[in-house]
Amino acid sequence: MTIDEYILSHTDEESELLRSLVRDAGVNLLRPRMLSGHLQGRILKMFCRMMRPRRVLEIGTYTGYATLCMAEGLEEGALIHTVEINDEMEDFMMKYISRSPDRDKIRVHFGDAADVVPRLGETFDMVFIDAGKHQYTAYYEMVFPLVRPGGLILADNTLWDGKVAEDPPSSDKQTAGILAFNETVKRDERVEKVILPLRDGLTMLWKK
Repeated sequence: MTIDEYILSHTDEESELLRSLVRDAGVNLLRPRMLSGHLQGRILKMFCRMMRPRRVLEIGTYTGYATLCMAEGLEEGALIHTVEINDEMEDFMMKYISRSPDRDKIRVHFGDAADVVPRLGETFDMVFIDAGKHQYTAYYEMVFPLVRPGGLILADNTLWDGKVAEDPPSSDKQTAGILAFNETVKRDERVEKVILPLRDGLTMLWKK
């Protein structure tokens, strides 16, 4: 048994709905590894249990896996606004969101987050950024004023398959975007921050 297998064997299981989603993604999507997966999904749920957020923002829905995990951890009356730029994912994600017992906690928006988020008129307790890596800094600057003091911002893929510790070619806009974001939040004294070496890196930022 590997250490990863041991960890998962001692972590709460996914629901059958989530297992079905993972199987479906593995067969029908080009990049199924982009979804959060079992361990990160349970961690996102646990963050919601601990933070007890009333309003959550997710930038980058993809399959809806992380959305469903966070919704599991929300109390009644809480709400996730999730934004996905690729409307071709609608049929896939809604097939699972519509079957979830937590579907009433989820509002899906299609479009560019830069256009959608300002129109929501919400203040958020928790934000999960998991969309175009070259835009991470722009997303961060956009959502920061919308997060309450004491709120949590999470950013996924901030180790970017280890490329952040290398010297990427100038053509690699995704790695450049992650590097710029990591340096931006490193210097930002308005937040306390830590990178968790979980999967592809998960940065936690607590707004002072």
